[in-house]
Amino acid sequence: MSERSEVSLETTNKLGLILVVDDDEDIARFVGISLKLHGFDVMHAADGQEALELIERARPDLCVVDLMMPRIDGVELTRRLRANPMTAALPIIMLTAKGLTVDKVYGLTNGADDYIVKPFDTSELCARVESTLRRNREYREVSPLTGLPGNTRIGREITDRVRSGTDYAVAYIDIDRFKSVNDVYGFGRGDEFISALARSLHRAVIEAGLPPAFLGHIGGDDFVIVCAPQQVRPLSEKAVLDYEKTTDGLYDERDASRGYVEVRDRRNNIQRAALVTLSIGVALSSGDRRFSDPREIIALANEMKGVAKSQPGSYVAVDRRLAAS
Repeated sequence: MSERSEVSLETTNKLGLILVVDDDEDIARFVGISLKLHGFDVMHAADGQEALELIERARPDLCVVDLMMPRIDGVELTRRLRANPMTAALPIIMLTAKGLTVDKVYGLTNGADDYIVKPFDTSELCARVESTLRRNREYREVSPLTGLPGNTRIGREITDRVRSGTDYAVAYIDIDRFKSVNDVYGFGRGDEFISALARSLHRAVIEAGLPPAFLGHIGGDDFVIVCAPQQVRPLSEKAVLDYEKTTDGLYDERDASRGYVEVRDRRNNIQRAALVTLSIGVALSSGDRRFSDPREIIALANEMKGVAKSQPGSYVAVDRRLAAS
């Protein structure tokens, strides 16, 4: 069983912390006041060296960086931030007093997300900051492997269902014996099994029709579907049949034909591992039972997935205790 990634259910109204990096104090103050009036928190660094020290302590959400500065200029600062895994994804908007296309391209090709030419309109600057932050947050909320919404978006979806007061179900899905695939074929083939599950689940969600169901990717081989209670059975049946048919073609022909793979344990003994199946745990919010905390229904769906894993083959375990009588 793969390690679990906890679904984040926290939300924040904070627009973000912006670091303005400019050796011209008047411009930095002007930019800072404009951003504060739009609801952002602002820090200031006089050059790239000071910016690196501040970023290490404060972790801003975005940097507005002047191109020309003493000690470490804007391009070198951007290069260093992109080279550090802890800051590689930090959004950067480059400020330049030059309007030449070559200077804009120079900043962008060295890692800046956007640029703005001085003198600039404060409304344009704030709009670019907001749009860059929005793109960055949307990117972080999508699984790079499957393209599906990630943990933050899953949390919001369940929160919305809780607040709506309508009946809904949460299905927690993962792949049985997924580790055997990675052990025998490597992580590259393992990613193919995960991507195939994403496609099977997506086809099942589309076929389920209205009301629209939600599909998210928690991480690894763990997925979540949020749907109407009556959609659980057709969704599950479609996903299981589709996935088992698809994965037959992902195994080596010999393993697929004999129905198992050979895995060496820690003592170098060969063990037989059956082909992958799906375990699906389902929790219902319906009838007289409602959840005030979205984490409760996620935890229950995860618990039921454990029940499903104790059964042979693909299995769907539904917590009937929560269903309407």
